[in-house]
Amino acid sequence: MAVATFAAGCFWGVEERFASLPGVISTEVGYTGGSTESPAYEQVRSHRTGHAEAVRLEYDPDVITYERLLEAFFAMHDPTQWNRQGPDVGSQYRSAVFYHTPEQERAARDAVERIDASGTLRRPVVTQIVAAGPWWRAEEYHQKYLTKHAGHDCAV
Repeated sequence: MAVATFAAGCFWGVEERFASLPGVISTEVGYTGGSTESPAYEQVRSHRTGHAEAVRLEYDPDVITYERLLEAFFAMHDPTQWNRQGPDVGSQYRSAVFYHTPEQERAARDAVERIDASGTLRRPVVTQIVAAGPWWRAEEYHQKYLTKHAGHDCAV
């Protein structure tokens, strides 16, 4: 098994979309990329911790490749928006790939180059590509939120 971490706006919808992919074994939502240890949701949404709402997933690379996860990631949100996705505004909603290996970093950078070179988007990709740091699991009520609350809408 391998681990991947992505931020693409409201983590509820991002988690649900990744969880539906064959080869994704497990998902959890949480906070990463900031400076506060063990942040709570209220702290993250205050814009003072620097964390992103993110999804960490475990996947089987024999079933789904990291490159396919990147394709899904870039397709599920607008990677040209800085610190927002739809109506969700703030640095916690930024687009980011938190890589765990040098191979993941290369794949993410290659994906951004391909997208920008393709001309399919009107603006350049602003997705951050940064090393994965400390991971803080979000509160239990955020885990599998859309599954538990069918019908709730998320910007993603």
